[in-house]
Amino acid sequence: MALIKRTATIASTLAAMTVVAALTACAPAGYDPTQAAADTEPVANAAAEAAAAPSATPEPSASAAPNPPSNAPLTTELNGKKVAKMGSVVTDQKGWILYRFDKDSANPPTSNCNGDCARLWPPSLTDGNTELTGVDEDKVGEVTREDGTRQLTIGGWPVYRYIGDLKPGQWKGQKVGGTWFVVAPDGKKNLSCLPEGTPKPVPLPPADGEGGAAESTGGDSYSY
Repeated sequence: MALIKRTATIASTLAAMTVVAALTACAPAGYDPTQAAADTEPVANAAAEAAAAPSATPEPSASAAPNPPSNAPLTTELNGKKVAKMGSVVTDQKGWILYRFDKDSANPPTSNCNGDCARLWPPSLTDGNTELTGVDEDKVGEVTREDGTRQLTIGGWPVYRYIGDLKPGQWKGQKVGGTWFVVAPDGKKNLSCLPEGTPKPVPLPPADGEGGAAESTGGDSYSY
C-alpha cells in the first residue's frame, strides 16, 4: 500500500497523551469540537446485512474476484489530531471522525459490516495512496471487502464514518450499540466521553429507488 506521509510520525507523542474525561466532563448538548463546542449527545444506528438474492445464473468460479464499484468514494487522508473533550481521534480529509467496530477483527483484519450496516457506517475506502498526518504508517493497512473494495485499517481494525454525525468533528457514534467507538491514531478504542447507557439507532436511510424515510427498528435486524 503506497501510503504518503505528509508529516513526521507523532505516534510517540500521541502515546504519551493521557485522555482523562469523566462522564460528567463530556461536552454538553450543542458542543462543537471544531469550534470549541460540539453536540456530543450520541445517537445510534440500526443496520442489517442484506441477504443475497437467489440467482438462476451459474455461480462464478471461486477464483473470480468481485468488481469494486467504480464510483466508490475514497478516503484520501487519515489525520491524527486532538479535539476538545474527546482527545485523540482520526479524521478523514473532510474532518469526519472515524470509528471501529468491535465485531470486526484485527487479526486477521476483517470487516463484518456490509449491506445495510455499511449504509449507516460507510467504510473508509482507499486506492492505496492515502496521505497520513499524525498517524504512524506502520499502523495503517487495508483489507479487501466482500464487494472488492479496499478498506483502510488502523492497528488492523477496519475504520468507518458514521452517517449519524451531522457535520465534521461530531462523534455521535461513540458507544453506539456498545460496539462502535471512536478510533485513536494507534487503532485502539478512544473511551473518552462515553455516554451513559446504550445509544439508540438512527433510522436506516432509504436505499436507492426507495421513497420516504426508513423506519428505525431499534437495531432488531442488525446485530451491532
